[in-house]
Amino acid sequence: MSPLISSILISNLALGIIITATSFHWFLAWVGLELNTLAIIPILAKQHHPRATEAATKYFIIQATASSIILFSSTLNAWHTGMWDITQLTHSLATLTLTIALTMKLGLAPMHFWLPEVMQGTTLMSALIITTWQKLPPLTLLVLTMPHLPTPILLTLSITSTMIGGWSGLNQTQMRKIMAYSSIAHLGWMLTALSLSQNLLLFTLFIYILMTSSMFLVLISSMSKTSKDLGQLWSTSPAITSISMITLISLGGLPPLIGFLPKWLILSELTNNHLTSMAVILALSSLLSLMFYMRLTYTTTLTISPNTTNSMMKWRFKLTKPLNMVPMITSLLTLSPLLPLISP
Repeated sequence: MSPLISSILISNLALGIIITATSFHWFLAWVGLELNTLAIIPILAKQHHPRATEAATKYFIIQATASSIILFSSTLNAWHTGMWDITQLTHSLATLTLTIALTMKLGLAPMHFWLPEVMQGTTLMSALIITTWQKLPPLTLLVLTMPHLPTPILLTLSITSTMIGGWSGLNQTQMRKIMAYSSIAHLGWMLTALSLSQNLLLFTLFIYILMTSSMFLVLISSMSKTSKDLGQLWSTSPAITSISMITLISLGGLPPLIGFLPKWLILSELTNNHLTSMAVILALSSLLSLMFYMRLTYTTTLTISPNTTNSMMKWRFKLTKPLNMVPMITSLLTLSPLLPLISP
């Protein structure tokens, strides 16, 4: 793909989220969503491989269906209220259909089946875009319509997502699928934070994007696509091995790394709002995600030389894309002073 076309597509990706985030009319929000979807389809299909074409087709069908449901819900609300304002979503059926459409766009359980398959058929860089940037437009609409959305349904979807994201990731060896189920589990936590506080949601989203981007940069720079590749990462770069260990532990949410802080704040807010049973369920379901994170950490850092392995060693090729990951990884250790900005 030529640099001109790439720059146009990336600019449209940015323009789509800007239009959706700054609009208060449902039609403009829908235009931003469609622009965002149409811009990423060529990026997903640029490999000219059957798996990439299949992933792009699946992504287009899911996103187009969700966008049509959003247009239907906004039209239904305008029919009953006479207003196209996003913040005036008052009709009950329109609210329910909008919640279904946005959860489908995000890939929340039980409408998550497309996300692992699409990510498995694309490149690591495209998977990074799907798990970070493409989550922003639906989350923006969720924030704008949150006062009118059914909170019990959101909390139920968040529990389902954290449990399915953790449970399904246990049986995976492909890193893109593992990161997809990790995204589903973290989106469950973000949906819980949305029901409690918008500041907490923004903080959780920022930490999630930081951790996910760090892990994908490790995978891209080392060309690791399976857990076996991570197990032989030390032969490529011992420094990246240490970085991957820090990132995986932070994704699992272990203290003192920054990934622990959003989960701690969410559980604290749940107990303060007398939702102790839900806090216990979320904490127990996060143990499932922690299980496959710690398994990857063990495979990456605790099976290094001089221990013997049953698989062939990787050649010491130079890194194809040398990336400066030091500021991003260091921030995983030093972002704790942000806590007073979120919690008084």
